[in-house]
Amino acid sequence: MGNAKKTEQAGEQFAALDQDVLALQGGAKAWAQSSVESRIEILATVKDRLMKVAPDWAAEAARQKMIPADSPLVGEEWISGPYAVMGACNQLMQTLSKMEDKAFLKSVKLRETASGQTAAKILPHSIWDHLLLSGVSAEVWMQKGVNPANIKRNTAGSYDTPAAQREGKVALVLGAGNIAAIAPLDCFQKLFTEHQVVLLKMNPVNDYLTPFIKDALKPLIDVNALRVVKGGADVGQHLCNHDGVDEIHITGAGASHDAIVWGVGEEAVRNKAAGTPKNTRRITSELGAVCPTIVVPGPWSKADIKFQAGHIATQKLHNSGFNCVACQVLILPEGWAKTDALMAQVERVMRDLPKRGLYYPGASDRMSDFSEHGDKVVKFERKDADACFVAPATDGADGWFENNEVFAPAMSTHMIAGTDPEAYLREAVAYSNERLHGTLGANILIHPATIRKIGKKKFEAIVADLHYGTIAINAWTGLGFLLAQCPWGAFPGHTLEDVQSGIGFVHNTYMFDKVERSVVKAPFRPFPRNLLSLKFTLLPKPPWFVTNRKQHKIGMLLTRFQHKPSILRIPRIFLNALLG
Repeated sequence: MGNAKKTEQAGEQFAALDQDVLALQGGAKAWAQSSVESRIEILATVKDRLMKVAPDWAAEAARQKMIPADSPLVGEEWISGPYAVMGACNQLMQTLSKMEDKAFLKSVKLRETASGQTAAKILPHSIWDHLLLSGVSAEVWMQKGVNPANIKRNTAGSYDTPAAQREGKVALVLGAGNIAAIAPLDCFQKLFTEHQVVLLKMNPVNDYLTPFIKDALKPLIDVNALRVVKGGADVGQHLCNHDGVDEIHITGAGASHDAIVWGVGEEAVRNKAAGTPKNTRRITSELGAVCPTIVVPGPWSKADIKFQAGHIATQKLHNSGFNCVACQVLILPEGWAKTDALMAQVERVMRDLPKRGLYYPGASDRMSDFSEHGDKVVKFERKDADACFVAPATDGADGWFENNEVFAPAMSTHMIAGTDPEAYLREAVAYSNERLHGTLGANILIHPATIRKIGKKKFEAIVADLHYGTIAINAWTGLGFLLAQCPWGAFPGHTLEDVQSGIGFVHNTYMFDKVERSVVKAPFRPFPRNLLSLKFTLLPKPPWFVTNRKQHKIGMLLTRFQHKPSILRIPRIFLNALLG
């Protein structure tokens, strides 16, 4: 194709984009002033349309990610796609239906944490939560200064402005290429919490989702509250600098964020040094991190080691390792007698996982870079997939493992000497805060008896010192992503000059305004083994585990349940969960 033809096509594409922006500008005020009743009606219609496209959505996503059609791993595409979006619709509808006087807060239990902050318990919240996520809990910890007396003033603040006085804005959302639900959920933040219309630019890696998203979200498109477009870096650049775009949200790499804000090359260096951004629009972001999983020494049994090995394998290899909260650094107790047994079991679990490929561009190059920076890189071989690279990050090294997120099946390990759990945990927290890039998510795997030994209040105070936007205790922070009630984003305090894991929160369907973090907890042992320790929870092997043999069926059933909750749907979900 000649240059003239390419230029002509680019001109036509940009002209179409300009028309999309113009349409959104025309709809911005009407959307900002729309009633909660009309928004609930739109979300209900979105749910129905989403359910119709969900099977093809999940199947196509699995095919594009090189997952066999009959593989249990297809469940990942159900759960991190239609299921997560459906759940967000439900949670937003509940909040909006009780927006008057913010009545939705009446059912939220508040308490004071060991650090003196106000924590809002957002899960479990319904009978369905108790049944389907038995034993799982989630809290939102507020920033200091928020208390029970003023929490209403610090929640859903955008709804305090009367609808007739809202002007509306156009937000550009730059979608992520890895997880299907990210782009729609980022749009929901702008649309329903911030009253902004959205131009969603799909990531080229997963723009195959465009027809499904357009179909499901058509009610928003019909009222000129949403447009969905495709394109490469040239399209992104055109839109980021478009006069009709008021704000930007990006989920992606820190380098992409900085290119938007500061420019590239020498221009970026000059702009950052002078504190003069090239792009002065408000920009919010979620940019990943070098996320740690902290294994705390304790009285783990062989069964505990086997279960938690599956947990660690999930944290690393869910979505083939292409997750912003994948385990990047596994922190282990050097003097613990069970460390070697745990790592051997992790290797066995990874070896036997279902077949999958490295679908994300550049993965091989990133794994090569990872290998070049490790002295003793070990390959955990897998039968039908590329090996997972594991490398020790030793003190005195160049810090590469601590500062580079490897978007691929590779992780480093970091050993901390000593077996006293409290001293070990404090050192692990300090290492994570001071040495690891980013603050998106951190995981702690700890035996309940060890928490009792440390003391519950003291343990919570130590957790408070861990500065991450989502902390998962005996869970994975990816669960915090799936629970739309949980705010999702970096720990507050980053700046445009040092953006780390980003600025701002998304999801957050309770619309808390001054969030510090989400804290998610799950049972240390699955059902029925937990009954022996008198922990009466019904959660068997979680459906998001990469070792779950029924997650493709569970993912479909859970999505159907989110669409139309019914006690009649519960038995099939339980049966498949127990067989997983």
